[in-house]
Amino acid sequence: MELKEKIESLTEEMLENLGRLVKYNSVKGEALPGKPFGEEPAAVLAEALEIAEELGFRVKNLDNYCGYAELGEGKDLIGIAGHLDIVPAGGHWTHDPFTLTREGDVIYGRGTTDDKGPLIESLYAVKLLAESGEPFTKRIRVIMGCNEETGSACMAHYNEVEEPLTMGFTPDGNFPCIYGEKGHMNMLAESKHTRIVSMNGGFVTNAVCDECTTVIPEGSVDPAALEKALSETALSHYTLTETEEGLSIYARGVAAHASTPLLGVNAAGCTMEALKRAGFADDFVDFYVSRIGTSCDGAGMGLKLEDAYGPLTFNNGIVKTENGKITCTIDIRVPVTVTEETLRASCAPFLEDEKGKVTILGIGKPLFYPEDSALVQSLYQAYVEVTGDTENRPMVIGGGTYAKSLANIIAFGPEMPGVDYRIHNADEFITVTDLKKSTEIYYKALQNMMRA
Repeated sequence: MELKEKIESLTEEMLENLGRLVKYNSVKGEALPGKPFGEEPAAVLAEALEIAEELGFRVKNLDNYCGYAELGEGKDLIGIAGHLDIVPAGGHWTHDPFTLTREGDVIYGRGTTDDKGPLIESLYAVKLLAESGEPFTKRIRVIMGCNEETGSACMAHYNEVEEPLTMGFTPDGNFPCIYGEKGHMNMLAESKHTRIVSMNGGFVTNAVCDECTTVIPEGSVDPAALEKALSETALSHYTLTETEEGLSIYARGVAAHASTPLLGVNAAGCTMEALKRAGFADDFVDFYVSRIGTSCDGAGMGLKLEDAYGPLTFNNGIVKTENGKITCTIDIRVPVTVTEETLRASCAPFLEDEKGKVTILGIGKPLFYPEDSALVQSLYQAYVEVTGDTENRPMVIGGGTYAKSLANIIAFGPEMPGVDYRIHNADEFITVTDLKKSTEIYYKALQNMMRA
């Protein structure tokens, strides 16, 4: 039987097993004894290892930080590292995010593309290769992490207790493949004094703030002027409501991953800009509009930087009010050749004035492999063989993956060029066609690495 036919025959089984993973709301929770990321991440890891064991893998749970499924023998270790944790469902789903829902070729559910679906594809690719009769001279290990979305402490633990990988990939990015990942910089902006009663929005730091509710004092702005200013923004929906606390502004934008904020609409940013245009006099509104705004390029913080591999991107994810102070998380993806020294020097003049303050919380290093390296070419050629696509080339992205946590791997799929799978957004999906195609690509990639 040809490879495509074998994958076809296993498709329904793959979808059934994917449904077993999607049912878990595996957002990081409160740490419990023996469960560092909470109940649900530990439960989905147990389920995933059970699936792998059913498929014939040797499995091991690494203290509920992560686990792995392995086939083969030999000194060299090929690794596939994916994650079972998810971002909060958030947004306005038209399907239950924790029930795999099929409409024709489209399969909806949180984690279908990021990253439970690709783990299922990877397990079946390894299983098919092991059953093919191909010389299996190396071990292949599918690593399943539980903390990729909120820090990758799972891979730090893996590095402490397990051996390093000889080569491999993480199926948590884009095809054809990713040979570079931008650096990562986190900031927190905060008000010093503000007339805003409250402002709360966003559901995760590494996604565009898609909804925001703001309350300002009654009589502090002309409602008609504010209505006009809001209508001139990119918001998909907004309402003004008189409440006991004051005038409440509900704004709905568009969620998007923090690495591609231009694909979204920042509800908090649009609200702030509308307030300023409407004549609402406020120090933090001024500070926000000048420092953060909605441009996504970091210009207001002196960070409009770019290199040959792409520009810096700048995203406000969560806005929160506590004890009269407004804080805003800022997620920045830094061009691979820009140094930490340049970042700090560029933003230093803009970090604080009498109206607000920005604190640098951390700066992470970029990842970069030469495009002509053996690892990159092994993966890229597998993609080309299956798809015939030579127009799309290996790339550098703004997202961060396990490739920054584990040695000798890069990101490889599952997102096909030009398709928005709505990861970190409502109605995340994968197509059955792409699930089968990705499984075939991963099989070919493993074949190439096995022969290397």
